[in-house]
Amino acid sequence: MDGKLLARIGAVVFIAVAITAAVIQSARKEEQPALPVPSAPKTRQDPLREGQLRCQEIGQQAAADPQCLRVWAETRDRFLGHAPASPSSNDRR
Repeated sequence: MDGKLLARIGAVVFIAVAITAAVIQSARKEEQPALPVPSAPKTRQDPLREGQLRCQEIGQQAAADPQCLRVWAETRDRFLGHAPASPSSNDRR
């Protein structure tokens, strides 16, 4: 190989590396930093959420705990958009 061919190959490789670096750098600039997730206000407590946390803390025993069963039923109804069941309808089950 003669010197001119090696110089051209070197120039093409250099330009390819420079373009790749520029594209990577421009892609990094477009990314925006992640915003911190705002926490829920501490003044308003959700009793359902407190019940869920309690059931989570007691672990396996929650499966037999009547209060946890009620909390899970209410959570399911809220998630599915059902109206809360009246206390008398739960007794018939």
